[in-house]
Amino acid sequence: MQASETNPKIAILTPNLYETDFYAWTKEQVSLLRNHQWDKIDLFNVIEEIEALGRKERQELRNRLAILLGHLLKWQFQPQKRTNSWFGTIREQRIQIKLLLEDSPSLKSCLDEVFLAAYEIGLALAIKETQLGEQVFPEASPYTLEQTLNPKFLTNILQDPFAPGEGSDLAE
Repeated sequence: MQASETNPKIAILTPNLYETDFYAWTKEQVSLLRNHQWDKIDLFNVIEEIEALGRKERQELRNRLAILLGHLLKWQFQPQKRTNSWFGTIREQRIQIKLLLEDSPSLKSCLDEVFLAAYEIGLALAIKETQLGEQVFPEASPYTLEQTLNPKFLTNILQDPFAPGEGSDLAE
């Protein structure tokens, strides 16, 4: 047990509980917040966890963009190996990114920065999965952010993705 910094007479389990049973700690902190027991809140760890939640949202955006970009590169540079799985992944990532941005609109402010980092990861994914070699792929993204998120770009979901000549023109 540790004494509260604001009231040394109040002994709380919070710091130890944070380290030994995270779920119980979260339940305790929620209860303290709801009951306005501000002096008992494990403020340091609550702040850390809230910051971590924000980082996770940003990381999820980056990871989904990376998967999307990697699959767009595979779709463009290895058209003979296109599969329903690739198409599904592209469609699903676009949908999930759209939902993520709707749920957390402030993520839009870091989209350009995240997009650059995501391309590097997506490029590595495409190189590894296609085994074409890095010289085949552009060093910088050949797609704009708007193109990447556009459901009609490269893989027009309104048309058959495997039809000859469909979904392969960068000028769409």
